[in-house]
Amino acid sequence: MSTPTIFFDDEAAPLAPLTDTRASFDIRTGGFTTLGRLKRALDLNVIALFVPERLKAVTRQRYAVPVNDIPEGALGAVLLINGRCPLPLAQITELTRGQRLVEKSSGHTIASMVDSAGARRIVEGDNSGLDVREFDANVLLRRPWNVRTSRDAAIKVDLTLLHTIPGKAAGPGTFQLGGHPVIIDPSANVYPSVVLNAEAGGIYIGPNAVIRPGAILSGPCIVMENASVLEHAHIKGHTAIGPYCKVAGEVSGVVFQGHANKAHDGFLGDSWVGEWANLGAGTTNSNLLNTYSQVIAQAVPGGARERTGETFLGAIIGDHVKTAIGTRIMTGAVLHTGCMFAQTAAVAGTVGPFTWATDRGMQPFRFDKFMEIARTVMARRHIEPTDAYASLLAELHTEAVGA
Repeated sequence: MSTPTIFFDDEAAPLAPLTDTRASFDIRTGGFTTLGRLKRALDLNVIALFVPERLKAVTRQRYAVPVNDIPEGALGAVLLINGRCPLPLAQITELTRGQRLVEKSSGHTIASMVDSAGARRIVEGDNSGLDVREFDANVLLRRPWNVRTSRDAAIKVDLTLLHTIPGKAAGPGTFQLGGHPVIIDPSANVYPSVVLNAEAGGIYIGPNAVIRPGAILSGPCIVMENASVLEHAHIKGHTAIGPYCKVAGEVSGVVFQGHANKAHDGFLGDSWVGEWANLGAGTTNSNLLNTYSQVIAQAVPGGARERTGETFLGAIIGDHVKTAIGTRIMTGAVLHTGCMFAQTAAVAGTVGPFTWATDRGMQPFRFDKFMEIARTVMARRHIEPTDAYASLLAELHTEAVGA
């Protein structure tokens, strides 16, 4: 029987821009979001969600379960999982009632098995009276670049889950290499001359996905539903392309949240790309320092410069970020929600939300103009921003640049 489960966003780490418009469990940390992965891998019955108040309205629109409330009649043991835990740890399923699994280095809750009253106490910050079990490794996302840290393990789990789904054989004129599984949904369209290289890992191509002529997909990689890989693209290993994305050029080790465009040539490596981002033709990033040393990055403007633990780290690109043709993005850049780049100098460091960057400098992106563009872009996918979503963006804009 599926375990009654509550996911919660403890907002205990600076994960922006990943969590600007979504809860931590809704970040696409591989082929699936964290919630999607753990629900499938651990056979969970999600009965409620707890999120920061500012995200309550948009989260309610995404899910049919109570948000920030325990459902009536939720009796007995309930599994509580931190949305910052991207991997389905075996230790989570081993918890018994009254036990709490914590990350040893931070002391933060990974998961706990409690009654409904205990669940409410934990999401409100009261962890007293529980039997603590420590988890030695760092597993919780604590900075935006940790999506790179957990990426390979997450994609490995996702491919294991996806490869149980029946698929079809590659059509005539396609080339398949290697012995790892290749799953193509029956509704996907894989054109002749596509190369599916499964020598280093499996490949999954989801419902209504399109792989255009001349594209090369090298596993492990995942292309989710309604995504398009365009002509002559080279999708290298450890890449996960979320729903409704259009991707071209050379892409290596990138996770696309969904509804994003990289429809032209240019290299993008070891990066995370938010929803509604659009990378102009020739946009290219660096994912490795010339010194081959560990990348130092900054989560928020004015914040501390920190060692990331990563040698290969490209860019964290927030929702609605736009780049002009020929944009260059330096190693370890963090580009927050709503930035617009039209500058000849390389984009470097951390750029705050709703920044309009040109050769004349950086200035705030007017919200009315931002929303005009956002509505146009979203309409191309036949989506109209809801009032709750527009209000959330307005709130983010006010916090970032004022009225």
